[in-house]
Amino acid sequence: MTRIDRRGFLQASAATAVAAGARIAAVPGRPAAVAHPAALAFHGAHQQGILTPAQRASAFVALDVTAGSRAELADLLKTITERARFLTTGGTPPDPGLAAPPRDSGVLGPTVVPDGLSVTVSVGASLFDGRFGLSAAKPARLRTMDEFPDDALRRDVCDGDLLLQVCAADRDAVTHAVREIARAIRGAMQVRWRQDGFVSPPRPSGTPRNLMGFKDGTSNPDTSDASLMSRLVWAKAGGGEPAWGAGGSYHVVRVIRMLVEFWDRVNLHEQENMIGRRRDTGAPLTASAEFDDPHFENDPTGDVIQLDAHIRLANPRTSDTADQRMLRRAYNYDGGLDANGNLDMGLIFVAFNQDLDRQFVAVQKRLAGEPLTDYIQPFGGGYYFALPGARDSSDWLGRTMLA
Repeated sequence: MTRIDRRGFLQASAATAVAAGARIAAVPGRPAAVAHPAALAFHGAHQQGILTPAQRASAFVALDVTAGSRAELADLLKTITERARFLTTGGTPPDPGLAAPPRDSGVLGPTVVPDGLSVTVSVGASLFDGRFGLSAAKPARLRTMDEFPDDALRRDVCDGDLLLQVCAADRDAVTHAVREIARAIRGAMQVRWRQDGFVSPPRPSGTPRNLMGFKDGTSNPDTSDASLMSRLVWAKAGGGEPAWGAGGSYHVVRVIRMLVEFWDRVNLHEQENMIGRRRDTGAPLTASAEFDDPHFENDPTGDVIQLDAHIRLANPRTSDTADQRMLRRAYNYDGGLDANGNLDMGLIFVAFNQDLDRQFVAVQKRLAGEPLTDYIQPFGGGYYFALPGARDSSDWLGRTMLA
């Protein structure tokens, strides 16, 4: 196989989905009205934005907490909860009176529409560094994100005390939510990094595609299977994990640049061999339809699906690796151009895991050195722990962690 050298390119250059809302028939000469997705239930044992089908637009915002005490941290989390509860439910902001600034930016108009918005709040390892007396409460496997052999991490766009994952059907709803939450908590935090993303509609059907043109997330576990989610997604107390973490999940975010200008110069047969699937249908090379089992056991020497193909390494489909699967919730990103005029686009890899090491880390180690690494560059993101949900209107995210 002929491969284009990723590092040479880098040195030379620098050194699914929730519908956005169906159009309603318009009166001739007038703009059509838009039907917005309904509100997601905010309260429950788990946060929304985990099992929720991926909405079309997203923002991942990492925060460094500047609050000076445990009480101020609690106020910060209460405020995030209150803002998220209102924004995901929708309604009319209160009138502040003539002398005060508006209580809302007005980006969505006089009434906030829920637009299928979810706000998922996760905590990073640095929050447990001793500032707030939380050292003993840290989830057992939570740490600064590992740097794997094929990574080129920029630590200024990694990690953070908190992560807000904000997703909705429309871009303006995400922008509005990020702005309103940031305004409410400005005195207690500083934005560390932000990455916006989008999910493409299925074309022509099935799983959405990533910016390499391949379907992404075909073999995701079934989120409607509660027993499976209990085994793969939701953290449990015990085994070193703190009691407060039950119902949360290890939240991995990896921002991965795709060197698309090089990828687009690779012939289709070679691309498909690297992935292990057909680009047009998403079918495994050993089968005919997207969701067919590739039956690696019938191709043990890699005559059809190569032994180092991405799908074979990522999910070998053996009894020994069944509990290494994770729930993917990835987004594409398009950052325009880099400083040298090259296209800056790629994938916001998102995964929820019951056990960070058993699942994400084990899979990542298996992927080390795969042919695809010549065309991708992981550079940002982090490991986080998605907090358990707020049970009712009197509860707030992070309460049990601070109890």
